[in-house]
Amino acid sequence: MQKSQRLNREIKRLLEHPPEGISCYTSDKLNYLSVNIIGPHGSLFAGSLFKLDLEIPSRYPFVPPRLKFVTPVYHPNIDTQGRICMDLLKMPPNGGWRPTISLENLIVAVQSLLCNPNPDDPLMVDIAEEYRFNKKEYERKAKKLLLEYERSND
Repeated sequence: MQKSQRLNREIKRLLEHPPEGISCYTSDKLNYLSVNIIGPHGSLFAGSLFKLDLEIPSRYPFVPPRLKFVTPVYHPNIDTQGRICMDLLKMPPNGGWRPTISLENLIVAVQSLLCNPNPDDPLMVDIAEEYRFNKKEYERKAKKLLLEYERSND
């Protein structure tokens, strides 16, 4: 009962008072949310729209939600299937998930990850190396992928 109340409160807050650049929608499926994130101002991804799926496990908040990009992203911490490598999405002892982290905190952290990659904990090693040693090429490829995706979905 307590989990259900917390989850309902968190989802209600996300729907009624979303953080800047973020919108969420309930799905037909129970425990699923569709999330839209606008790339943060001043970042390589500024103004671009990213779609994500968020699945809330039955053991939430003791287990982190599963969050996955639907929109393809050229990024050291996001693979071609949309999986995200981020400390907050992993269970301790290797990860930083805590039951006190809210869905809102998690989504805001993913938005921040877009403009602040962590090349020291990459999911895509080749992109992390490119980000470190040839940032202009990384930025070119990231923008190209976004443009291709946006054109194919017009």
